[in-house]
Amino acid sequence: MKKFSTLYSRLFIAAAMSTVVMGVQAQSNSSSLYAPGSTYIEFGVGQSDYSLGNGIGVFGSDQGDTAYSLRGGAFFNSNVGMELGVTNFGTVNRAGGTTKAQGINLSLIGKMPVNANFNLLGKIGTTYSHTEVSSNPASGIVAGTQDDFGLSYGIGAEYLFTPQWSGVLQYESQDIKFAGDRTDRVGVTSLSARYRF
Repeated sequence: MKKFSTLYSRLFIAAAMSTVVMGVQAQSNSSSLYAPGSTYIEFGVGQSDYSLGNGIGVFGSDQGDTAYSLRGGAFFNSNVGMELGVTNFGTVNRAGGTTKAQGINLSLIGKMPVNANFNLLGKIGTTYSHTEVSSNPASGIVAGTQDDFGLSYGIGAEYLFTPQWSGVLQYESQDIKFAGDRTDRVGVTSLSARYRF
């Protein structure tokens, strides 16, 4: 856990510094809404969906929890860019214990403007996740921690309220590894506030 927290902190600081530097550079280059090098930072809140089994017996489980994310990104041109973000997927009661996950994501992002105020979004990348599972031994669910990389993708839509502020509704899916070398999908539907530099 300490190793993951240290990596998590360093990547977050690097992302924040990169976002600020790219934002200053974008402002000096052009004021166009879709200018190459445009950068953003966003904060999102949503609902996670753990696609996990309960194990055997009478043990129930929650399906999801409140998820939080913080992201920064930059576009190389009007349509393609990169994004770095962190997400806490929340904690669910499961198999007589709890299951929780968090991750750092790096994605290639795409944007298709529909009009001056509306964009369709897509992303594909990888998530480095950390999971913790506790369970009742009678449930058959393996307890423990796990760190690993997995595939991620997402789709969404963005509405621009001003040249700097927009709202983003999106769905993301992450392949996350849990104790016992088991990989499962964890999805998140979220609403984010995005600020452009």
